[in-house]
This record gives sequence, structure tokens and C-alpha cells, in this order.
Amino acid sequence: MALTKPRIIELLLVTTVPTMLLAQRGVPPLRLVLVTLIGGTLAAASANTINCYLDRDIDAVMKRTARRPLVVNGGQGTIRPGEALAWGIALGAGATLLLGLMANWLAASLADAAIVFYIFIYTLLLKRRSPANIVIGGAAGCFPVLVGWAAVTGTVALPAVVLFAVIFLWTPPHFWALAMKFRKDYAAANVPMLPVVAPQGVVARKIVWYSYAMVAATLALIPYAGWIYGVFAAALGAWFLVEAHGLDTRVRAAPEEGDRAASPAPMRLFHLSIAYLTLLFAAVAVTALLPWGRW
Repeated sequence: MALTKPRIIELLLVTTVPTMLLAQRGVPPLRLVLVTLIGGTLAAASANTINCYLDRDIDAVMKRTARRPLVVNGGQGTIRPGEALAWGIALGAGATLLLGLMANWLAASLADAAIVFYIFIYTLLLKRRSPANIVIGGAAGCFPVLVGWAAVTGTVALPAVVLFAVIFLWTPPHFWALAMKFRKDYAAANVPMLPVVAPQGVVARKIVWYSYAMVAATLALIPYAGWIYGVFAAALGAWFLVEAHGLDTRVRAAPEEGDRAASPAPMRLFHLSIAYLTLLFAAVAVTALLPWGRW
């Protein structure tokens, strides 16, 4: 269970169900919802488990990850690497079969694409080589909305692509805020996260830019989701932008104090970003069920 990183999976599932409600314009069959949630959980668990297998060397170095099952107890671990890899592959196979046989093969293929993208593009290709690792590699976390939409409709339509873009643009501010807090951890592991290779003021400014792009993407869904959703999206977006600018101001105001001064601000934005995404997709879900509020 620990290998699957369940706290990350929770956030992925928060985006799946509202997308299914929006695709259905109501409540899809309960069986389909359960199959999609279980299949999505297995797919994300597969990717996270294999990620733990591949990153066990740097997980042992970083304090934030030193308690993961493959590296705990001074690197000895409580699970053998081969067993973890086999478990990850089995989870992926289970996700593919469940989604393919009980939802549709497009949804299964999209779940498989997310696994492949997270393992090969993010973990193996980008994470240890490029500061753009989380910008590009973060796309793996956007696939659940495509899986949910495909499970309901058998296709991928423009609203699903817009929701994909929302999460894609949300990921850098979310993760860079965390990486600002644990910059020394990533530096010790030689992982070139943006806060490791760029001044903190530059990182904060990029967080603001991506935040504006993310809010614009949320507003792009208004023609499909309706004006009530638009009110929620605008209010939540304004809240997020105020906090992003607040982080930028704090970081720029006390550069000489370094990590000690800036550390509370990034984690404030990190936790807020989780609440923001949850509330935004709750608005998607609620307004998809309302008989009014559409154009």
C-alpha cells in the first residue's frame, strides 16, 4: 500500500468522478463509476510503485522519502526491489483488463498511456536531467480526466482536453511550491527541480505565470459547463492568484533570509493548491448535476 502512494491517488480520483458527471450531464451508471475508479486506482498505483522501484537510490538520500518501503531501515527496505517491480506490473495489468473489459478499451489505453508516460518520460527521461521535469512529466497526472470522459462516452472531447489543460497548468505551481520547501533534499539527490537550479524569486514568478494560465484554462470550460460553474471558477481563481502573488511578494521581500524565511509561504500555497483543485472539480460535479445554470 505504501508503495502505491495513496495520498497522490486520492487527488487523481477527485478529478475523475466530476469529469464523468460532466460527460454524462448527470450520474453515470454506478457500476461504471466504480469500475473507472478502481481501474484508475490500480493504474496510478502501478505507476507509483514502479516509480518507487526506479527511484529507490534517490529516495534513500532524501529525508522526505527516506521512509518509503524500499529504502527504510537505512536502505535495507521492508520489500525486495524485484517484488516491488512485479507488484507494479501486476497492478498495471489489472487496471488494463478491468477498464478494457468492463468500461472500454479507449479508457484502458489512456490509463496505460499515463503509466508509460510517468515511468518512461518523467521518471527515466526527465526527472534527473531537466528542470522541465515536472512541467512535461506532470502530464501523467492529467490522464484521469481523459480516462473518466472516455469511460462514459467512448471518446475524448474538447471539454476533457480543457480539463487536462487545467491540471497540466496546475501541476507546476503545486509541485514547485513543495520543491521550494524541500530544495536541499532535491539538491542532495542531484535532481534538478526548478527551485534547485534557479533563484527562489524566479521560481515564485513562474508560479504566478502558470497560475494565470491555469485560471484562464478553467474559464475556457465555461461555454460547456455553464455560468454557475464560471462564477465558482472565477472566485476560486482569484483566490489562487492572490495566494500566488503573496508567495512571490514574500520570497522577494526577504531574499537574504533564504529558506528559513520563505519556507512557510511555499507550503501554504502547496496545501492551498490541493484545496483549490478539489473545490474546482466539486464545482464541476455540482453544476453538471444542476438542471439550471447552463447556457
